[in-house]
Formats: sequence, C-alpha cells, structure tokens
Amino acid sequence: MMEKQRKKINSIDADIIKLLAERRDLSKEIINLKNEKLSSIRDKPREKELLTKIVGLGKKSGLDSYFVTKVFNEIIGDSVKLQNQIVLDKDNPENLSSAKVVAIQGIEGSYSYLAAQKYFGDSNSKIIFKYKDSFEEVVLSVENKEADYAMLPIENTTSGSINDVYDALIGSQLSIVGEEIFHVKHCLVALKEIALNKIERVYTQAQAARQCNKFLAGINNASVEYFIDTARSIKKIKEENNNYYAAIASEEAAKLFNVVILRENIANQPGNFTRFLICAREPITVDLRIPAKTSVILATSHTAGSLVNALSIFRDFGVNMTKLQSRPIMGNPWEEMFYLDFIGNSSEKNILQLLDELGKIVRFIRVLGCYPSKEVEKTTVEVFPDKSKDAAQEQGLQQIERKESKPKTNVSYKLASREYKNEDTIVTAGNVTIGGDKFIIIAGPCSVESKEQIMSCAREAKENYAQILRGGCFKPRTSPYSFQGLGDEGLQFLKDAGNTYELPVITEVLTIDQVSRVAEHADILQIGARNMQNFALLSEAGKSLRPILLKRGMMSSLDELLNAAEYILARGNRQVILCERGIRTFETATRNTLDLSAIPFIKERSHLPIIVDPSHAIGQRDKITPLAKAAKAVGADGIMVEIHPDPDNALSDGPQSLYFNQFKNLMSELAKM
Repeated sequence: MMEKQRKKINSIDADIIKLLAERRDLSKEIINLKNEKLSSIRDKPREKELLTKIVGLGKKSGLDSYFVTKVFNEIIGDSVKLQNQIVLDKDNPENLSSAKVVAIQGIEGSYSYLAAQKYFGDSNSKIIFKYKDSFEEVVLSVENKEADYAMLPIENTTSGSINDVYDALIGSQLSIVGEEIFHVKHCLVALKEIALNKIERVYTQAQAARQCNKFLAGINNASVEYFIDTARSIKKIKEENNNYYAAIASEEAAKLFNVVILRENIANQPGNFTRFLICAREPITVDLRIPAKTSVILATSHTAGSLVNALSIFRDFGVNMTKLQSRPIMGNPWEEMFYLDFIGNSSEKNILQLLDELGKIVRFIRVLGCYPSKEVEKTTVEVFPDKSKDAAQEQGLQQIERKESKPKTNVSYKLASREYKNEDTIVTAGNVTIGGDKFIIIAGPCSVESKEQIMSCAREAKENYAQILRGGCFKPRTSPYSFQGLGDEGLQFLKDAGNTYELPVITEVLTIDQVSRVAEHADILQIGARNMQNFALLSEAGKSLRPILLKRGMMSSLDELLNAAEYILARGNRQVILCERGIRTFETATRNTLDLSAIPFIKERSHLPIIVDPSHAIGQRDKITPLAKAAKAVGADGIMVEIHPDPDNALSDGPQSLYFNQFKNLMSELAKM
C-alpha cells in the first residue's frame, strides 16, 4: 500500500516539475513582450493579486498560508531572476559566451568554488576554474586576461569584512558586474567517526575559524592550524592520514573528498552568509528596470565633518547606503579611503545627480561597478504603503529639481567648471593646502643631482618658509644627450630630504608605469608641459590618490588646459592643481611668454587652484622676482620656483635657477605684499 502511495507522490512531483518548466517558458515569452513595450519587468500589483488568489485557493484546500506564500515567492523570485538575466544578456552579449573562465582563491570544493557554481550555474556556459593562492592573484589573473571573472568574498554576516579583498579590489581596475549571497554551512569533518575529545588538531581557514570560534572553544584538546581555504584543510587531513585530525569545511567538500561529517552547522550563527562580488575587466549595462546596486570608492579631505558631509548627500537624495568600509590610504598615515555600496543604478537620473554632488566635495571618487542586486524583494499579501520610502524618493526628486534649476554648463570641461562646482577646490598635500586664501611656495632644483644637493635645497626652502619641495627625478629633455635625471635613486633622495625637513615633495611623472610607483614616494605628481595632452598619462594620473599638478602646454589654449584637467577629474581624482608656466609666442627675448591673464580667466571659469611657474616662463633668474610678485597680485594660489646651491654648474636649467640669497630676497619681497 505504501509503495502505491509513494508512486502517486512521485507522479505528482513529476507533474510539478513539468508545470514549473512550462511556467518558466511562459516567463521567457512574457519578457520578450515586455521588452518590446519597455514595460516593467516586475508587475507588483499583479504579483500581489496573484498571491492573494493563490493563498485563498490554498486555504480552501487546507494548506497553510505561510507555506503557500513561501513556495510561490520562490516561484515568482525564480521568474524575476530569469527575466532579469534575459534582459542583461540582451544588453551584454558577452555574457552568452560558450565558456566562462573564473578565477577563485582556493581549490575545488572551497566556498568560492561553490558560490561561483551557484552564480554561473543558470547559464549554459561551461565553467573553467583558475585556482589561486591569494585574492591579489585572483584579481591579477583577470587583469592579465588569464580569466574572465574574479570571484571575491567581500563580507560575512558572522566574521565581518574581508580586508584583503577590499585592498585587492581598490588597487585594481576591474569592474564589479554581479554579486552572490551564499549560505555558508560549516561542518567538522574527519577521516572516520571519532569523539570530539579525541581530536588533536583542526585544520581550517582563518575566516572559518572566526565564524566557528564558539564551537572550537569546546574542543579543548585540539590545536587549530590555518590554511588558505577550507577545501585545502580537508585535503591536508587526507594527506596526513591521521584519524585524530579534523577539518572545517562545507558538506559539499566533504562529499567531494569522501570524508566523514562529525558535526553539521557549527558556525556561531545559523544564518551565516557570505557575500561575493563578481568582477570583470569591463563594466556591464544594467537595464533601469532591474533593481541594482552601485559600489564606489572615495576619499574625503582630512578635516572635521568631511565624511559626514559626503554621507549626508545620500540622505538628501533618499538613497539607501548598504555598506560603508574604511581602508587606510597607503603612504598617508592615519588617512582613510571608503568603500560604499548603495541601492541604485548609476545610469539613473537621481544617482547621476548624487554622484555629481558627491564629486564636488571629495578628493577622489571612482565607481567600481553597477550590477543587479541579488536580493529579490518578496511579495506579501498584506500591503502597507512604505511612507518613509515615498518620502525619501520625494526628497530625492526635490533635490534633483533644486540642482537642475542651476544654469547648465556649455563647456566641454564639465567637472573642472564653475557651473559644476562654485566653491574653490582646496587640495591637500601632507599638512599643506593649495587653494583658498593661502599663497603657497614650491621651491627646489630643476633636477635632483645628488643627496647633498637636494638636502641643501630642502634646508633652504624650509628656512625661508616654502611649503613644498620640488625636484625632477625623471627629466624630459629636448636633447637626448642632456641630463635625464637620477631616476629611482633621485626619487629616494627627494623623499628623504622631504622627510628630514618635513616638506611634502613634488616630482614629474613621464610614463603610465611611473604613476603608481612614484606615488608611493611623492606627495604630488607633476605632469609637465610636454605631456599636457598625453591622454593615457592623464587618465592614469586620474586613478591615483595623489594630487596632480598639471602644467599648461607650451602652445596650448586655456580651454585645452581645462580639458586636459577634465581627463584626470573624470577618472576620479578631484585633486588637480593647474600651473601657468609660459607659452610660446613670436617673442624670443625670453624663454617663454608668461600669460598672467590666464590667472583671472581660470579663476572665473574653474574652481581648481592655479599656480605660476615664473622660472620656466622667463628663463632668466634676475627677472623671476617681479613675475612672482605679479602672479600674487593677479590672484594666483602660489608659485613654483627653481633654486640651486650652485646654479652655474647645475646639470639642467641653471640660468633660471635662483641662488639661495636670491630666493631669500624673493620670499622677503612676497611677504611684504
């Protein structure tokens, strides 16, 4: 009799599967119709109406309302997920590739492996795994085109954020294209059944140990040793072949390695979830009908209230921020950068406005990616309007209206313009601010020639109240036979001199590969006149967290200068200092012609600070003082001058380098103004 009833159940189950498949096919047809009309993917009123009817039918059949609601929410959720994926694939045809190469930290059976299978499992593509030992290697494998995607665990509901992943992600140029929420169910496994008090050693991964520390505390006699992933922990006990060794890993990994599960669900919290980010080389397009998240990194000024001011913008626009994580800025002690997740599509009007406003008050901002949110909103039978949500949206719309009431900019350099940001930008390097009411002095030799030379220049600059030390380490010279600089050795000399006399240092970068390397030592990166329109270099500088001093090209208009600055600003770096250093004219009496009219023009058109380099403008040391005074008189934010202990024997630009006593007199003259 029981066998007969079981056959009936099996038949019903088969019918349910068949009907679910038919329902899925109908969902595919419906999304195609929705795409034709560009109608919403989710029809929430219909979902609520449908669920209400189904719950009613369930009650008539004696079924629990909660059970029916739970089942059909899963069915509706699957339909929404399917339709979202069809829309995503339509907008991003690269998703339809026959094979997907996925880099993970760990080996087969690790949680990254399982999460990747879950995320990519709905596609018809073959998954090829690249197993790596560190998160940095995972990121590099995608950057180097060894893999298509990086699977990165970013946070866990028990043990919190995974800092190594943040550091690897922030330092890369990958884009976040998706997320996965994986339910982590840790198990204690061994080669055979054994009492817990007999276990001598437990192998596990550090994060897993933190998530199970209460359980581990109960195994008094066992030592704990860490591996880079949980699957390798099981592999270790297999290799050791010791019946008194155990490991913490997933049930799936236990089956894969054919070991015995001693205890299931040993994590401190039963709801133990890990959130993974999926990253690729290029961003994806997310249809506005699909619920999305956006992730950004930003750095604020190191002043009281700067972070509060940035975060209040999310409140003003009614946007929900779901994650805020701080990480130290390498090379800037006690300064932090921030990783943020928020609900919204970076193509939405509201979010574009938010990012615009945010960009006005931060030092650096970069969108890491916009991607579909993994969390599918459940439909409920009882509908209560969310007043707070409506109010937040209304507030955000009002904010847009206020911003749109401002006159629109017609210039091509939007981010550099006064229309975008009316307040003056203040750039910070060390404890020095450039812009605002202060007039700053940058002084030092054209080229770093020796440790003794740069030390003497730093001492002279400090004693005469200059705020920033300059020195060329990589020199772009007109003649290939001229001194090209000391390179990395000179950079170390410059840094040592700056540290000794507590002066921020500035030096020029010539190539893309120098940007990140020089940024580890210099406080400000200079892009010279010859490279003002080296757009690849400008874009790379825009990824740096260091301030950028951008010199005007020898034959460039002011519009071209501001458009060059726009390349840096658009990449995220909002710390740009402009520099007028003279332009080429028909006049040959001086090295260049100093265009002092550029200062008030720039001040009117742009919020960026601008300084003057009279040394390169005039090329003659005895005429630098009057030009420096004139620069201050017309409103420049500072000057940059060249000094040298022995200008007559300087390896570069000796005729325009000031003797130390001339520099002292110059500073005295400027102080009187």
